[in-house]
Amino acid sequence: MQNSPKRYTITAALPYTNGPVHIGHLAGVYVPADIYSRFQRMQGKDVAFVCGSDEHGVPITIKAKKEGITPQQVVDKYHAIIKQSFQDFGISFDNYSRTSAKVHHDTASDFFKKLYENGKFIEQTTEQFYDAEANQFLADRFIVGTCPKCGFEESYGDQCESCGTSHNATDLINPKSSITGNTPALKETKHWFLPLDHYEPWLKEWIIEGHKKDWKANVYGQCKSWIDDGLRPRAVTRDLDWGIPVPVEGAEGKVLYVWFDAPIGYISATKEWAEKEGKDWKPYWKDEDTKLLHFIGKDNIVFHCIIFPSMLKADGSYILPNNVPANEFLNLEGNKISTSKNWAVWLHEYLEEFPNQQDVLRYVLTANAPETKDNDFTWADFQARNNNELVAIFGNFINRVVVLTNKYYDGMVPEPASFSEVDLATLHELRAYPDVIASSIERYRFREAQAELMNVARLGNKYLADEEPWKTIKTDKERTKTVMFVALQIAKALSTLCEPFLPFTSTKLKDILNLNNNVASTPLSDQTNRTLSGAEEWNGISSKQILIPSGHQIGKAELLFSKIEDEQVQQQLDKLQATKKANASTSSAQAITPQKDMINFDDFTKLDMRVGTILEAEKMAKTKKLLVLKVDTGIDVRTIVSGIAESFTPEEVIGKKVTVLVNLAPRALRGVESEGMILMTETPDGNLVFLNPDSEEVKNGALVS
Repeated sequence: MQNSPKRYTITAALPYTNGPVHIGHLAGVYVPADIYSRFQRMQGKDVAFVCGSDEHGVPITIKAKKEGITPQQVVDKYHAIIKQSFQDFGISFDNYSRTSAKVHHDTASDFFKKLYENGKFIEQTTEQFYDAEANQFLADRFIVGTCPKCGFEESYGDQCESCGTSHNATDLINPKSSITGNTPALKETKHWFLPLDHYEPWLKEWIIEGHKKDWKANVYGQCKSWIDDGLRPRAVTRDLDWGIPVPVEGAEGKVLYVWFDAPIGYISATKEWAEKEGKDWKPYWKDEDTKLLHFIGKDNIVFHCIIFPSMLKADGSYILPNNVPANEFLNLEGNKISTSKNWAVWLHEYLEEFPNQQDVLRYVLTANAPETKDNDFTWADFQARNNNELVAIFGNFINRVVVLTNKYYDGMVPEPASFSEVDLATLHELRAYPDVIASSIERYRFREAQAELMNVARLGNKYLADEEPWKTIKTDKERTKTVMFVALQIAKALSTLCEPFLPFTSTKLKDILNLNNNVASTPLSDQTNRTLSGAEEWNGISSKQILIPSGHQIGKAELLFSKIEDEQVQQQLDKLQATKKANASTSSAQAITPQKDMINFDDFTKLDMRVGTILEAEKMAKTKKLLVLKVDTGIDVRTIVSGIAESFTPEEVIGKKVTVLVNLAPRALRGVESEGMILMTETPDGNLVFLNPDSEEVKNGALVS
């Protein structure tokens, strides 16, 4: 592909319509995608920025069951909330669609049929989990169990949210139906599979060799790990009654798998947009001079880098993604954001509680973006960044410039006198910023780019503080005119450079400077006005031109940003505390697990439980929950991998007497063979407790009966 593509197709992960959008979604996907899209439009690029509601996922059916309504009612409710929230927040989609739209059903069905007719699928009858009580096969998200890779006990059937590993439901340890809580049985069913193993050689060449240098390390690493493990055929159909019906004979009662259906939503959203705009959609997906980019979170890397590209490759007529700049996760006040536990800052609620402060949240989420590692959002940091940076640096500079211009020159940009070395050096430094910021954006380093934007405001503040026009106005009026002229050039530059990051602020600042007709950048010898394009505005800052000419009338001062008061922050912390208490109460109410199915005495006697002592303990690398233990069971010393690291440090458990199930079949966890299980119970607040033998006189190896 050429270095300068003719057009950009930019996609943002389709949000599930089982709940509103929260700050984790914004930080990981939508704010960076919007910054990039706005920037490219400012450069005069042909951009199609598309997204839409993902309405066929299993979480929707789970939500419908919980609320006692139909899946359609769920998606209609949350699609409206999500779409309005994005619009109010300033996410500048060219089209926000939904996968229940007819254009999407037709596009996804046609895509499947083409691959089916060209023999790209394999048909297999396999055993899949079936819940007899619910009388249905269990799709991936209807199954939870222990992740075979990291030991996380609430992994879904298709992916572990703790370690990010994708797997099959049958790989889970101790799988349970999320509908009834029962252990599901295996039952035969027929499905169509995309043979990913056939695409493995091509994926190795395309990703491992082709994108090692330009893809983010987390994206490349996860893809390489998946490919190195060996790819297997992936089912593209499911036994469900909610979704797009599989469009072939003999597929009654089956729908397209959501991860086959959803990414095609990018194509159908582009089609929908193109039809409205009177454009041809095909170049945005089929022309090699188009740059295709997917903005996603790290949990979607495999689907966007391996499965969807394999689908596009199988079709043969589509371009492939140039980059997939996935981010890590954002936590909230030290805890993982959770939709089910209401541990989140919901966008629609933020917009109500902090009216007209969209850019504050955009700024904080970008400044703390989880670009290379998981980061934490705190209300204290939100307040500090607003008050100490947006208000005290950016807002303070603009306010001083506008107030002084109105005070000294009735709001008229003054004619500069001679320029000192300081003036010229300041203007020279200013001219470097557009390229610096652009370079960071093009490399998907939005946190870095925004930090450089704030350095422009710092440049302005330092210049005013050093040159002190409030003093020179009394001693050297000509010097003051030059200082204020230079300061106004910086203010104008800020109004342009902040637009991708702080679009509402950009509009407001241009209103204050009376620049919304885009006063032209002009040579020093020519100050006639004309309307500018975004590219001319941006690039004009780098040239030796006047950004805002002498004689231009600016408006009156307005505060760009307002201080966030302690009371506002405390209200948000109180909300979270109430959520924490409600979750604890619910957890306590549900603490008593119902009695399991009856067993025979012979079943019980098969269990060999013994007293043991933990001799050694160490944290398993790259896991949050696992400790590797050496346990003296009285009959031997064995290795047991136990998911207790979040409740105990290795030092705390050494020397502990424990109850061990010793005749559990060995199981490999992250390459370590675990030869038993430590018996534990859990307190209402989620802490683990050992089932310790009461007496110190009990020796290792003593039977527990």
